[in-house]
Amino acid sequence: MNPLARLRVRLVLLLGAAEIHLRLRLPRLTWALTRRSRHPARPFDELVRIESDPAYRALFFTELNAALGERLATHTAVVEEIEAAADRLRDLVIDSGDRERAA
Repeated sequence: MNPLARLRVRLVLLLGAAEIHLRLRLPRLTWALTRRSRHPARPFDELVRIESDPAYRALFFTELNAALGERLATHTAVVEEIEAAADRLRDLVIDSGDRERAA
């Protein structure tokens, strides 16, 4: 796997863990720092806009496809990294078993 992709995956996982840790340790601070709309949106407003505005619909689906593609790429990178770690662990276990038999 590309070292840059591996670094990106690790950074995303680290940031996610840091966010969870912050939310658990300082819930009031995270609530205070969370942006909220002054005028709460009515339910289904965006759905109505997607259905009624063809240009917005096209933009929405383009962004959705891009987000899904990025999520799939991240998932694939994580799976590849896990498989590589499992292979390294398997090699270590096999090597240590060979050394024990030789002794």
